[in-house]
Amino acid sequence: MKRFSCGEVVELTPAYLDDGLEEPVRLLLEEHLACCRECGRDLDQFRTVIGVLGALPPEPSENLREDVRDRLMSAFRSRKGH
Repeated sequence: MKRFSCGEVVELTPAYLDDGLEEPVRLLLEEHLACCRECGRDLDQFRTVIGVLGALPPEPSENLREDVRDRLMSAFRSRKGH
């Protein structure tokens, strides 16, 4: 049976988060995620980044870089209980 490497999982993660994978591929990816903590953490980070970016206003502000950094740091800290 085919198994995905961590690199393949990283490449497929955006499509996975967009529900863009066919069921057999999705199931193989989820099987990998179930036994690979590192890829699970990467998936959580992808979700955090997508959530932060989705909360940004459509027009970039003059302080976009700082706003993104601050929101990401806040999201990561809240996930880790800091």
